[in-house]
Amino acid sequence: MSPLYPPIEPYAHGLLSVGGGEGVDPNQIYWETCGNPSGRPVLVVHGGPGSGCSAGSRRYFDPARYRIILFDQRGCGRSTPHAADPVTDLRHNTTDHLISDMELLRRHLGVDRWSLYGASWGSTLILAYAERHPERVSGIVIAGVTTTRRAEIDWLYGGVARFLPQEWERFRAAMGPTRAAHPGSAHLDPALAVTRGRDLAAACARLMEHPDPEARAFTAREWCAWEDAVISLEPNGRRNVYSDRAPAARLALVRICAHYFAHGAWLEEGILLREAGRLAGIPGVLIHGRQDLGSPFATAWELARAWPGARLIPVTDSGHTGSESLGKEIIRALDDFADGDARGHLPS
Repeated sequence: MSPLYPPIEPYAHGLLSVGGGEGVDPNQIYWETCGNPSGRPVLVVHGGPGSGCSAGSRRYFDPARYRIILFDQRGCGRSTPHAADPVTDLRHNTTDHLISDMELLRRHLGVDRWSLYGASWGSTLILAYAERHPERVSGIVIAGVTTTRRAEIDWLYGGVARFLPQEWERFRAAMGPTRAAHPGSAHLDPALAVTRGRDLAAACARLMEHPDPEARAFTAREWCAWEDAVISLEPNGRRNVYSDRAPAARLALVRICAHYFAHGAWLEEGILLREAGRLAGIPGVLIHGRQDLGSPFATAWELARAWPGARLIPVTDSGHTGSESLGKEIIRALDDFADGDARGHLPS
């Protein structure tokens, strides 16, 4: 079984202007290319939303066979303007904008068709892009499948509380309506308590626009504390995966996450599953941890049933943050796609 490939550095990088709205500074997205300039093009679509791309993602790909393309989605990583700055307008940061950005980047780099790899939120964006532009996609590998249905948001920020009642009560108190209206409030009025995850996301989105930087910092810390609590129950969960981010990266992540989840990612409920037939002819490998508490396995199973030609690989020892065996499955799938025509080299 292949280990991670050695660390590599980009051979090219830049900022691509992708526009904005009338009277606003244009958004610029950071991009980089690594590996073989003549290799099979593959785009890495990071999660979050708002986490930014990472150097570690480069190591899943054979640099001799792949032209590896990474980018930071609007408002995060090295893209500008940055969402940690409260004056950055997020109205021009939606799923449709990100799909358009991916198309602009494809044309900018002279790519006709590319493979797509991503995890978590990245899988939602991959599916949305591929269903809109199936002719531009040669293959897809997804780990940690999500479709960002409102039902999935409600589970992650509400339903899963049955396993973490104390932690969720703290999270709800930090994000609930009373604090959203009065950020200095120490307690949530039980009469105003909310239970739907999307309501907490909406409250967080309002708090992340508060003029007081301490209120925004507190909100970001509490959001990340909840995310850390959820993954702490995984067999390979690491402490403070979200909370240990640098302050600016943490602010951008939480602000963008809440912005997207409060709006259901601007997707019709269930549309990515209903439209999965548009992916027919695109080979896909879906890799999902059986012990993923925040994004339960059922979503991956539903997608595999709806997508003709997709193969689902359950990983018993993994949750949302992965495991060694999940990483090996990712590398195996990407190696198979790099061998000749991906359509003829799906894992057996």
